[in-house]
Amino acid sequence: MKTYISILIIFSFLFLGIQFAVAQQKLFQFGVEKSFDESILNGKGKGKPIQWFDVNTSDTTWKAKGKLLQNSGNPIGVVRSEKMYENFIMHVEWRHLEKGGNSGIFVWCDAKADPNSRLPMGMEVQMLELDWVNQHAVNGQQQPIAYVHGELFGAGGMTASPDNPRGVRSKSLENRCLGVGEWNKYTVVCVDGTVKLAVNGKFVNSIRLASKRKGYLCLEAEGAKMEFRNLQIIELESGMDRPEFVVDAL
Repeated sequence: MKTYISILIIFSFLFLGIQFAVAQQKLFQFGVEKSFDESILNGKGKGKPIQWFDVNTSDTTWKAKGKLLQNSGNPIGVVRSEKMYENFIMHVEWRHLEKGGNSGIFVWCDAKADPNSRLPMGMEVQMLELDWVNQHAVNGQQQPIAYVHGELFGAGGMTASPDNPRGVRSKSLENRCLGVGEWNKYTVVCVDGTVKLAVNGKFVNSIRLASKRKGYLCLEAEGAKMEFRNLQIIELESGMDRPEFVVDAL
């Protein structure tokens, strides 16, 4: 009997290990990371490709073509960066290919999918298509239009203090996102628990005092076809060493 139980325990661990390995397999390279020196002091620096691992989507959800990444939207979930980032500047362009499409990028993320929402804990940089508010009325009332113009908020248990509050979320002070089929440009500055967002050439939103300040980047698939392109990460100097602000390494 003891031998039988031991075999069952070993098999269970092996099974769980195989599931985790499959869920966290390498999928593709997309985007470039550079140090501050490479980007600013040495403009000719090419940087290093960013490797992405599956968390809970599939190898058919994403299709990387050079500087372009296509996202089918299903299954709902995320991919994560190979390494964690702390203080950095992120440039990314994105567009939705369906009206009412939903997506986003998580920063300082734990890259562990909640079984119900299928999304992780992290600071979400929202990317919604403009018609989303029309398609998701609540009790017949249209959602605030600011919701689709780059909201910032802690998701999955992350907390933060919004500079432009809409409840616990921070809304953009100016509506600048473009609609279906049009490219939007985000500049995201993440330093010591503060995130500032520029939408199409103007800083319009910020949130601070994030409960986690070093973690993975996660790209989100949430039910609609969309595309990312020209992702660049410029790493800045580290902050004070505070273990409570760092997610668990995977």
